[in-house]
Amino acid sequence: MNSLPALSRAVADLARHAGAAIMAVYAGAFAVEFKDDASPLTTADLAAHRILVAGLEALAPSWPVLSEESADVPWTERRRWSRYWLVDPLDGTREFVKRNGEFTVNVALIDDHRPILGVVLAPVSGELVLAWQGGGAWREAGPGATPQRLHSRALPQRPLVAGSRSHASPAEQALLARLGPHDALALGSSLKLLRLAEGAADLYVRLGPTSEWDTAAAQCVLEEAGGAVLGLAGTALAYNTKESLLNPHFIAVGDPAQDWRKKLALAG
Repeated sequence: MNSLPALSRAVADLARHAGAAIMAVYAGAFAVEFKDDASPLTTADLAAHRILVAGLEALAPSWPVLSEESADVPWTERRRWSRYWLVDPLDGTREFVKRNGEFTVNVALIDDHRPILGVVLAPVSGELVLAWQGGGAWREAGPGATPQRLHSRALPQRPLVAGSRSHASPAEQALLARLGPHDALALGSSLKLLRLAEGAADLYVRLGPTSEWDTAAAQCVLEEAGGAVLGLAGTALAYNTKESLLNPHFIAVGDPAQDWRKKLALAG
């Protein structure tokens, strides 16, 4: 099963399975541990991780899987990968802990440093978005729903800027002041990029730390919907190009025809 449409459907089914495991934990009491970087970890993260890794390995045994919960692969090994799965089993664990529903399951297929397939599931709402290179971006409102194609929008006169629910920074606010009058929408996890992909928001600025598994799946979705995820120098985010798995600072835009570097006075 190597065709991207068939793979995306199979990965979507896996994501829904992982989402069900997450919701089983979400429905009751759960403990919260903290990793070395102070980010939270729950049994839901680990349950989704196990389901996704086992399922992806069964789908394509020769393609490695890099998950947030098993990311300690030496660079000497990882640098040889040309195609691999990149997974965040529960993106937005802080939102999960707060029980505000704004968390997602993210699965991307990376080929030659670019995401060529992306699946993002919001377990609470049941919204699932999938995209593959050249195939567009599609949203299912819930299990069995008819997929609807997503398109980002041209920049309106008063943009809507999506921002992090838990990680907003003064530096981002200072940069957005250069944009002029705009409205703001606070959201957790990959939902910010999904709102851009569906034409409900226009810009997301991130000047704080994120990891590659945070962005890859939703980047594929946004690109296939007509948008872009760009480093401050104006080039698309790339994956597995260095030892560190942290992304550079970036912006996500619904209308890449705009000169965003000029509009935001970005130095790169």
